[in-house]
Amino acid sequence: MHTKVMDALGTLPAELAAALQPVLEQPDFDATLSPETFQQLLEQTQLSDSELRVALLPIAAAYSVAPISNFFVGAIVRGQSGRLYFGANMEFLGTGLSQTVHAEQSAISHAWVKGETGISDITINYSPCGHCRQFMNELTTAQELIVQFPEREAKTLQEYLPESFGPADLNITEALMTQVNHGLTTEATEALITAACQAANRSHAPYSNSFGGVALKAKDGRIFIGMYAENAAFNPSLPPLQVALINMNMAGYSLTEIEEAALVEAADGAISYLADTQNTLEALNPDIPLSFVAA
Repeated sequence: MHTKVMDALGTLPAELAAALQPVLEQPDFDATLSPETFQQLLEQTQLSDSELRVALLPIAAAYSVAPISNFFVGAIVRGQSGRLYFGANMEFLGTGLSQTVHAEQSAISHAWVKGETGISDITINYSPCGHCRQFMNELTTAQELIVQFPEREAKTLQEYLPESFGPADLNITEALMTQVNHGLTTEATEALITAACQAANRSHAPYSNSFGGVALKAKDGRIFIGMYAENAAFNPSLPPLQVALINMNMAGYSLTEIEEAALVEAADGAISYLADTQNTLEALNPDIPLSFVAA
């Protein structure tokens, strides 16, 4: 658990803080809220659904890693299962700004890694930038997605992104968060490489067919995966390393706890993640060993 998360608890209305504290203090709290827990919070606080989601944003923003901007953005998405997933922006000193992660990307990736196949709504503490609106337009649920932020009426993503361009315009039917298996294999038997290969098989890359996955091992041995999320507009695409870093951060781990990394990518892909993965890991810690496999 990030210390900042417990600090953020003290900024919430007293009734909400009292109801939420036992949830945050659970040893298995994973920056998500089950539908049952969310319903209990609704009943205990007497807030509406949208009011409660907005009120919870300081908890999501507490996961922000923003050493460059010092601008902390939180997001909460609701998966089709009804579970809520927190997310926050991430920045990395010593790399290009293109390597940063937006809060919306974080919350969506968090839900995706944990098995959701779509999201019904997203709550953000600031209006989503154009980059994120385009990223969200890649989703399986892009046409119905509801966007909520403080002191505004909820609107659909399509109202925020009129005359949008997305997968359908390129005759792509498998949108982001569709369950897939690309069938990549590797002869390597190391657990970290196997995990990275499994992540690559879940990646969304219908434009380049450049499937890629990353696995990060923390000092305590826990493994965090990330898979590539491609976008019809190319630039909002999210590299597999970033998805793994999101996964690790939302589990309450510091990025200083990365002990080892593995990258697996399709050997015949049109693009490669190797250079960017190496550069970002080196910026985090030049001593992190990286295993690379072209499958």
